[in-house]
Amino acid sequence: MTLWNLHFLNARHAVTRHMAEIRGAAKQAVALTGQHADLPRFDLVIRALPGGGIPDWGVGGHAPSPGIIEVTLNPDRFSEEHLIRTLVHEMHHLIRWDGPGYGKSLGAALVSEGLAGHFVLQVLGGRPDPWDAVRPASVVARQAMNEWARLDYDHARWFFGRGDLRKWTGYGLGHRLIAEHLTSSPEDDAASLALAPADAFRPAMRRLLATEGEEGETGNEGGES
Repeated sequence: MTLWNLHFLNARHAVTRHMAEIRGAAKQAVALTGQHADLPRFDLVIRALPGGGIPDWGVGGHAPSPGIIEVTLNPDRFSEEHLIRTLVHEMHHLIRWDGPGYGKSLGAALVSEGLAGHFVLQVLGGRPDPWDAVRPASVVARQAMNEWARLDYDHARWFFGRGDLRKWTGYGLGHRLIAEHLTSSPEDDAASLALAPADAFRPAMRRLLATEGEEGETGNEGGES
């Protein structure tokens, strides 16, 4: 059984009204994840921020280092379902931290996010989360392949839309990358791939490029290049 600690940053009682639901959601996320993968020991930190989290979800997660998940909640938009999906996503990052880590290159980040998104589908089912459902133009995949090993990539540009790329481009591309790998290796799943090195997915990126070609070059959204 996984040992984990739940910490509320709640000196001003911002999350008091949701504490029981949060505890229940966290226990459910741990139990469901444990059916597919072994979770390492971890601390879960919950903080409230009015207007915080992902818009329309009211929750945002982050696994900044081994053994830690941090969640920011908007108390006025609390959703147990969204919290569970967020926690399952971050729990895959948690597992990966004890292997190759999240990664410092663009390719590693695409793989880490793509695997976490597919892990949510493996554990919870349903449709891909909104950021995973983004379909970048094929020219963006070409750019990502060319910059795969770059350590100085702009994470905010690739994943949060701070620049010329459409918001959540990196999440969508990572999701498609892992889908391509799973198509050719059906014996794998997001759990079994949790500790796989990022470079193991380069062939999948090449196949993705070959499949998509350069179509859509004139139909870029959000100024993609």
